[in-house]
Amino acid sequence: MQRVDLKLPGWWAGIGLAVLVSIVANYGAEWLGVDVLSFESSPISAIMVAIIIGMLIRNTLPVPQSWQTGLSFCATNILRLGIILLGIRLSLTGAGQFALLALPFVVCAIAVGLIAVGILGKTLGLSRQLAGLIAIGTSICGCTAIVAAAPLIKAHEAEVSYAVACVAVFGIIAMFFYPLLAHTFFTTQPELAGLFLGTSIHDTSQVAGAGMMYEAQYNAPVALDIATVTKLVRNLCMIAVIPLIGVLYGSERGANESGRINWLAIFPWFIIGFALMATLRSVGDMSDTPFGVLDPSDWHRIVGYIQHAAEYCLLVAMSAVGLTTVFAVIIGIGMRPFVLGLLAALLVGGASFTLIILFGETLLNALV
Repeated sequence: MQRVDLKLPGWWAGIGLAVLVSIVANYGAEWLGVDVLSFESSPISAIMVAIIIGMLIRNTLPVPQSWQTGLSFCATNILRLGIILLGIRLSLTGAGQFALLALPFVVCAIAVGLIAVGILGKTLGLSRQLAGLIAIGTSICGCTAIVAAAPLIKAHEAEVSYAVACVAVFGIIAMFFYPLLAHTFFTTQPELAGLFLGTSIHDTSQVAGAGMMYEAQYNAPVALDIATVTKLVRNLCMIAVIPLIGVLYGSERGANESGRINWLAIFPWFIIGFALMATLRSVGDMSDTPFGVLDPSDWHRIVGYIQHAAEYCLLVAMSAVGLTTVFAVIIGIGMRPFVLGLLAALLVGGASFTLIILFGETLLNALV
């Protein structure tokens, strides 16, 4: 968890700005869909509106640097809280089924990313370290995986920045485009759409945003559920893949001096929180009197409150993502890292899409 000083006014200001953008986006999406476009229920995602508003503010107005800590807190800790609370939407059995469905596709997508991106990076004349960071950021867990792997392979600060920028720009593009692509090919199978979003989009925040867009636009909450579980499976794979990155991409400069990996730092602890919330839902649904004291209507009402809290946490987090996206940094990454980031995104997304087309329905019927 990010350590913060609650006495810093900039921290509170950053959080306040993200919350303000989320409120405006929520009402703005409803106004556009209902009042302007005359739909009974707005098909416009508040997540999409929040990111766009955030990016416009960040790149047109002077946002004080002191506010960055609060924005980062929203984009990381509030995001993780939202994902933990999302676990209440699923039973433990359902989450386990989705995880089993996702696992083979996740493993294949990771393999394509790690192997192909390394070859392409060498062809483009990039360092092994930069290629490795782009590979793991694209195939596993976005910025978190990049930051965790960088010390192990002795990546330079500039290489970390390039890799993070690549993952950010192509992940955001995928977040807006892939829900449309998924709905086009998996119109009657939102489960497969969620599987595609979870395996092909880079960062956890981007997957959550794409899943919420899909849910809002196509009234398919199961897509968000499967996308979330799939991404958590990818995050968990980081434990095995980061040491492999050290072997594949660290030979030019050697391993880090201690030769150790900080397992506590790379383990995605919020997965445990997600599982605990799913367990709570399973236990609560087992009895006609949840936990021996609640009326079923009260229990369902509590579940609804937690679901709304999860969705709002994710909306605040995605507002912060928009507010921390600086176009000048993205433009300055250079052409060769940009090309590698593009090819990596296309390879991982293409492999995921192809495998789901070929085998997704079969596995879905067998497991779910």
